This record gives sequence, C-alpha cells and structure tokens, in this order.
Amino acid sequence: MTGRRRLGLVAATATLLASAPLATIFDSWTWLLQVLLTVVMIAGAAVLARTLRFPGWAQGLSMALALLVTLTWIFPSGHELLVPTPATLAHFAELIQQAGEDTRSYAVPVPDRDGLLFVAVLGLGVVAIVVDLLTAVFRRPALAGLPMLAIYSIPVAVYLDSVPVTPFIVGACGYLWLLVADNVDRVRRFGRRFTGDGRDVDVWEPSPLAAAGRRLGVAGVLVAVLLPLALPTVTGGLLSQLTQSGNGVGGGLGTGNGGRIDLFAALSGKLTDSTTVNLLKVTTTEKEPFYLRFAVADQLTATGIGSQPPSGNALNRGSLPDPRRESSTNQTTFQQYHAEIEVSDALRQTMAPTYSYPVGIKDLSGSWAYDPNQQVLYSNRSTTSKQRYSVDYLRAQYTPAALRTAPALGPDDPLRRAYTSVPVNTFVNDLVAKLTKGKTNDYDKARAIYESFSKKYGYTYSLQTQPAGNLAEIEAFLKNKVGFCQQYAVAMTWMVRAAGIPARVAFGFTRGTAEDGDTFVITNRNAHAWTEVYLQGFGWVPFDATPSAGVSGSARSNWAPDVDQTTSPSTPTSAAPVPDSSASLAPGQNQRPDRANDGGGTATAGTFSSDEENWTGLLIGGTIATLIALLLVPALRRVLLRRRRNAATIGPPPAVVDPGEPGPAGTVTGIEVTSEVAQARADAHAAWDELIDTMIDFQIAVDPTETPRLTAQRLVKETLLSAEPAAAAELLGTAEERARYARQPMQGAELTAALRRLRAGMSHSASARVRLRATLFPPSILLEWRLALAEAGTRTMEAASRARESLARFNLRRLLTRTR
Repeated sequence: MTGRRRLGLVAATATLLASAPLATIFDSWTWLLQVLLTVVMIAGAAVLARTLRFPGWAQGLSMALALLVTLTWIFPSGHELLVPTPATLAHFAELIQQAGEDTRSYAVPVPDRDGLLFVAVLGLGVVAIVVDLLTAVFRRPALAGLPMLAIYSIPVAVYLDSVPVTPFIVGACGYLWLLVADNVDRVRRFGRRFTGDGRDVDVWEPSPLAAAGRRLGVAGVLVAVLLPLALPTVTGGLLSQLTQSGNGVGGGLGTGNGGRIDLFAALSGKLTDSTTVNLLKVTTTEKEPFYLRFAVADQLTATGIGSQPPSGNALNRGSLPDPRRESSTNQTTFQQYHAEIEVSDALRQTMAPTYSYPVGIKDLSGSWAYDPNQQVLYSNRSTTSKQRYSVDYLRAQYTPAALRTAPALGPDDPLRRAYTSVPVNTFVNDLVAKLTKGKTNDYDKARAIYESFSKKYGYTYSLQTQPAGNLAEIEAFLKNKVGFCQQYAVAMTWMVRAAGIPARVAFGFTRGTAEDGDTFVITNRNAHAWTEVYLQGFGWVPFDATPSAGVSGSARSNWAPDVDQTTSPSTPTSAAPVPDSSASLAPGQNQRPDRANDGGGTATAGTFSSDEENWTGLLIGGTIATLIALLLVPALRRVLLRRRRNAATIGPPPAVVDPGEPGPAGTVTGIEVTSEVAQARADAHAAWDELIDTMIDFQIAVDPTETPRLTAQRLVKETLLSAEPAAAAELLGTAEERARYARQPMQGAELTAALRRLRAGMSHSASARVRLRATLFPPSILLEWRLALAEAGTRTMEAASRARESLARFNLRRLLTRTR
C-alpha cells in the first residue's frame, strides 16, 4: 500500500477518534454506528480514487459523492432508489431545520432525533473529507487538527461549566497518530533512518529521535489534561451529578446539564432521589408567593412538550411592559410586590427565575432580555450563577366568578391557532368531550379537566410512570394514572388544547421552605412544571394539576384549589383585594407550607453549601494526592531497592574456612565453596550495586572499565570526601574487588554502615538541586526504566520481525513461484 493511501486510512481513523466528544452529546450510540459507516465509505472512496491515480480535486469529489450517497442510505426520504434525488435534498433541508428546532428544545444528552443525527453525521463526514485532503493530498497534517478541534468545541459550547476530559484525550491521541504517520511516511520516502547524533539506525532498531518525539507528545498531552484538573477553579456543575432528583422537572436536572434544566417535559420517565442542593434564596413582601418561573414550553408532540427560543428586548433598552396598561388584561386586578433573589453557584442556566408580570428588575449582571409573551428572562451569554438581583412584580388576582366571564377566542384567532394544536388521539378527544359536556365557558371546561386529576378519579403521584406498552404515551398516562409533575402538566395542557382553549407548560420552582417569615429557601427538589391556560381578558392563568402531596412547597388558589382536600379553605372566596391577606385573590398556601424537601432531603437554612461541594473538594484533593503519589513512585522504588540491598548485607559474620588446612594425606585442600562464601560474594555485589546507583543519583560519572579500587579512589578525589566516607568507599571497593577476583571474599565487614556513611558524605558535597533530584527523581531508577523500555521495545520489534518473516513464507505470490 502506498504512503498516501496509508495516510488516508490513518486520517479516517483519527477522525473517528476525534468524534469522541459526541458521546457526551447523544443519549445512545446510534450516532457512532452511522458515523462509522460514513467514514468507512469516505475512506474507501479515497483509497479507490488514489488506486486509480485520480488528481487531488477528483479525490475530493469522489469522497463528497460517497458522503452524499451514504447520507441518502441512512436518512432516506422514501422517494429515491439508492441514488439521491431532488426530493432527497429537500428532505435533508427539513432535517437541518428540525435539528435547529431540537437544539432549542433539548438539553444534553439529546435523544436519537433524525435531525440531530443527520447534522452530526454530515458534520463528521465533512471533517473526514477535510482531514483526508489536508493529510494525504496537501501533506499538511498539522492543519488537520483544526477541524478535529472543531468537533471538541461542541461540548465546550454545550457545557457551560466543566468539559469532559476523556474525549479530549481520545481525540489528541488520534491527532498525534496522524502526525506520527505523516512523518514516518516522509522518512520512508527519504530512504534512511537516522538519529539526532547523525548515526545510522538499522531498520529493526528503534530510533532514539523518534522515541524522544513520542515522549514529548505524550508528556504534552498529559500536561494539557492533568494540569487543569489540579486547578481548584475547574469544577463541574453540581446539578450534573443530581440526576432528576426529588420533585423536579423530569429530565430537567439531568446528567451532564452542568447546572441547567432541560426544557422538555415528557409524558413518560423516571425521577431518582439524590442529594438536596440549595439553589435560591428569595425574600419577598408577598406573604404567600406563588411559583417562580423561568421558561415555558408550547411545542406539543406525541411524546411530550418542548420549548421554542424566547425573543424580546434587552433589559437596558427600555422599561418592562406593564400589564395594567394593556387591554388584553383589563379585567384583571394586580397587586405589586418586591422580591430579592439570590442564586447559588449550583444553578447555572441562561434563564433567570422571576415571578410572573415583572415590572422592574435591578442588579442582574450580564446581558439579559425579557420575552413578554413567555414572561421569561433569558440571555445568550450570561448565566444565573451567583447572581443577586431584585424584582418588582405584579400578582394577578382572579376569582372564579370573574374567570367565567372570559369569552372564547375565535377559531381564526392567531393565539388560538398557535396554542391549541395537538396530535391526533381519539381517546383523549373522547375523554375531553365527556369531561366538558355541559360546560358553557372556557374556565369551567379547564376547571373540569383540572379536577379530573385527583384521587377521586384514581390519580396518584409517583416518581416513575408505568410502561406504555402498545398505547400512545398520553393514553398510557391517562389510563395508568401514575406519574409526576411533568406528566400532569403535559396531560392537562393536551386536554385543554383538545377542548379548543390555548394552553402551555411553565417551568420553574415552587415556593420552597419558609425561613424568617418573608424568606424562602428553594432547592433542587422544588423544580416543578405546571399548566397555564389562556383566558381572554385575563391572560395566562396557572393551574397545577399535580397532586399536592407529591409537590414540595406546593401552592394552590381559589380558582384552582386542591381537589384532594377533604375540607374547603376557610377563607371566603369573595373577600376584597386586601394585600397579603386575601386567599381568594392571591394563591393560597397548601396545608403543609413548610414541608419543602420531600423524599428525605433537608434544606440548609441560610446557606448554599451542600454535600456535593464537599465531594467536589474531596475529588480535587484526591486528584492532587494521586498526582503527588505518581510523582513519588521513582523515589519509593529507590527506597525499596536500597532497603533490599541493605538487608542483603546485614547478618552475623560467618565462620572463615582456612584454605590452607592440611588434608588427611598431608596435602592442602582446594577452595571450599560453601553457602557462606556464596553469600559473602552476593553481599559484596549488592553493596557495590548500591554504590554505583548512588553515584548515578549524585551525577558522578561511572566508568565500567575501571576496577572497583580505582572507582573508589576516583570517587574520594572527585567528591572530596572526609575521612569516614573515604574509608567507607575504600572498604566497599576492596569488598567488591575481593568478591570478583580473590579466592576468598571479604566476610564480616559492615557494608551497610559503610554505604550509609558514604551516601551521607556524597550528599554533603553535592548541591541542593542534586540532592533534591536524587531524593525525588533518582536518575538511577529513571535510567533503569528507560533501559527496560528500550529492551522491551527491541524484543517487540524482533518478535514482529520474526512473525513477519514467518508470514512471508505463506505469501501467495511466493507459493505460486515455487509451484512453477
């Protein structure tokens, strides 16, 4: 295989490795199979084009055609036969438009939506083509890192706080492999391998220059990955570890959201209990506040309801709209209140919590805008993390009698057409018709649907929905009658829309736990979803259909009371609108107003600290401790090796056997080799090995051609040892010399004590830098590891060479030649 074809295959593999960040974006692995097929098709087209010796522009065109055909196979429109048609291109445009809507409706990890998958496969295919052209055609593999880095920028843009480290490591390895493959191909075309010393290297011998490059590359990647982890400022969002905890918006406090809440309410799902984290502290002049809100969802589908991006004017470009001056709400009376909102670092989203109908917002730092239709504060760059701001807001005051006077919207009204569209479902339509039979106004119809979600009709609160089976999800919920807030909110919205009344879902927080009278602490367990019904002349009126027993910090009103209560509220419904006292005109408090952390979690009053913060600190401390432990591995290895050698030289002095003792026949016996003699030689060698390693640690040259005595003498002269260390050096040299050359080795000498005195003397004469390096990063250990790696590499190369030679015997061309 030629070099360019080989580089094309490496470029394709590197692109696949660079696609690792998509694993943090999608909820499943469907994208990987589709991307794998696409990249393989593109690489195959490139190899075929280069085999046929196509020019560079033709190679790029062939890969583009392969991408188009593969996309047609994976995402067919149903009007083509393997070959794309104009209908196929129109279908692709629809998928791109769908992807744009999905990016505004879903938070990571996103489900397998055709639009999102199409954009991912198309983008990875384009990156694969660009990387292939830059590497194999233009021979600029370094520039190929830019499109590969663009893939990694996806989680950087999605995750506002922490970015996963693993995709960066995988992508960096692919990029390094691409650079190495290109340089290896350049050296092969040059025809000779060489080192930095100008010395030729055999084919099988690993090049020291290449090894140095690999070490530098690996060290660079490790520093780039590990150094940010050691910094205490790089932390992940706490809510990314709180998987849909407590009574929250289902799917909202999801994995990997980095402190943001998913603005999609599904008709099925599951909530899991987790640690309680304080998110907000609100001080308000309203005695019994209703829910804080930050977003709405109005795009109803068969599986749930999603949001569309808000649009409005910046806060600094004019005053907020005052509904008291608008004709659309001229039948509504309002009471003005003031609230101070403090957001913790755990809530990091681009939607700021506020009450309905804000008329003044102060001290909200960053660039923020207000959408008067959705009644939400949003930003494209700023987040709510650690924000402290004040809100002047209006509380709408309704009575059931007044709401019954709301006229129905006409069938051609734009608002009705926008907020009454529903998927076709006969069961829901029949149920709505049954519930609203005999109702003559929109409020009574919505009220009848609202009251159907009660214990009387068999509905209960649960952290998990029942399996849908073959039923539609909305039908399964209405028949199983088990779920949490998002199912109740979506189901009521669907049914109210089916009755011809505009409705949508609002996301926000319940009132939380009361503290010091006018202050409320709101946690992740207070995340909630409810329904808003539009009644002409009154605006969007809230209805919370979720059973109050399952909602922490629940609030109810006289127009939408708690239908599961056995007794009605004692406050009269016709009371005059007195501030802070009229339960008939302001949302009333539930029977358990201070029970704000169901499920066992408790809020910490007056503070935003949590156990998750402690775990984050422990994680940082553990990471730093692990890095320190890894750095101390060479020093530990050196200490253990020294201890083992010292243990070998310690022991009682054995008896000395006289080699000249007469034998029985008057002759002299030869050398008697005993275990004591062998041990003495081993002790001397162990002590000498320790001396050589100590010299290497203190950067003293070692000459293997010298005798032990000459080495000891040179050591004394070069290091200017005092009397005791010098005597120790002479003793060790003599012991090693006797062990090597004499018939009888030295026995009974205190070699361990000599080694200790000699090391102390060498340390005293060395500089502080040399002593620190000898202690923390002993050069003798590093040299041992380098030699071991080189030896292992050499053995691997030899084994590979032998395997290649063995396989060459079975070469088909060679066998055919032999048969001739």
